[in-house]
Amino acid sequence: MIEVKQYTQKKAQEWNDFIEQSRQGTFLFNRSYMDYHADRFQDASLMIYRKEQLYALLPANRLGDTLYSHQGLTYGGLITKKQATTAEICEVFIRINEYLYHSGVQRVIYKPTPWIYHCYPAEEDLYALTYICHAQLTARDISSTIPLDSLMTFGKDRRRGVRKATRAGVTVRESKDLATFWDILDKNLTNKYATHPVHSLEELTLLHSRFPNSIRLFMAYNDKGIAIGGTIIYDMPQVVHTQYISASPEGKRLGAIDLLFDYILNDVYANHKGFFDFGKSTEEEGKILNTTLIFQKEGFGGRGVCYDCYTWETRSVIE
Repeated sequence: MIEVKQYTQKKAQEWNDFIEQSRQGTFLFNRSYMDYHADRFQDASLMIYRKEQLYALLPANRLGDTLYSHQGLTYGGLITKKQATTAEICEVFIRINEYLYHSGVQRVIYKPTPWIYHCYPAEEDLYALTYICHAQLTARDISSTIPLDSLMTFGKDRRRGVRKATRAGVTVRESKDLATFWDILDKNLTNKYATHPVHSLEELTLLHSRFPNSIRLFMAYNDKGIAIGGTIIYDMPQVVHTQYISASPEGKRLGAIDLLFDYILNDVYANHKGFFDFGKSTEEEGKILNTTLIFQKEGFGGRGVCYDCYTWETRSVIE
């Protein structure tokens, strides 16, 4: 017997406990992270019970007659434990679609958690998407990822940047000065794209206070001790992910980012297991590849991991 229920705040602890024990869970699915922007999205997350025991979670929001998993997150999808099997998950997707269809949801847009985040194989949902939901792949972004126990030698441009920054007296260290980094980031985005960071400074500060060991800031400084670049890192069990990377004009000229990642990869996360993920280098749901950005990331040794998005109509499962 499988029962699908709408998440409520009263279930937050049960939700968080399940995330901690799941195969794909990261702190991004913790309600203390998801709910920081609760005012932007109509939460429609689902809790799936099998034999009266919590069996799976689906982080989601709803907009009109469409369910998204999840617009406020880079990835989402069905979250399960090691014990979940393919046949059971196929049945779960049937029940989810029945629930959504009778709730007035006509379409689902689903972003599965990429395999690098799995602490145990967990792609049963992809099988169910194809043969139960008849889903179509509607977007594919590409990220650049490094196995931390098998680092490549930096490309010549990145090595040149490391030497240049070292000669200029640039230093790198961990910092808690989010305001200074955010100012560098915001100026870059404003000047280049006429936009602002996804997270405001207040939101970043709040999230860092909630997850101080998982959200880390590393900064590069010139020989006068002035911040000239940095990166905000999301440190998770399987993946270390760069959420933001930015440098001032001086930082770009001196190769600060090259030295920054030389330090992070070869010192901070030396002998670390799992993956280092530089994030996506695509725009407009993968249609446009930012060749300059991906060239830089590949220069550090990053290679391709896809972040996919699937779409289906709930009636195609019910009828």
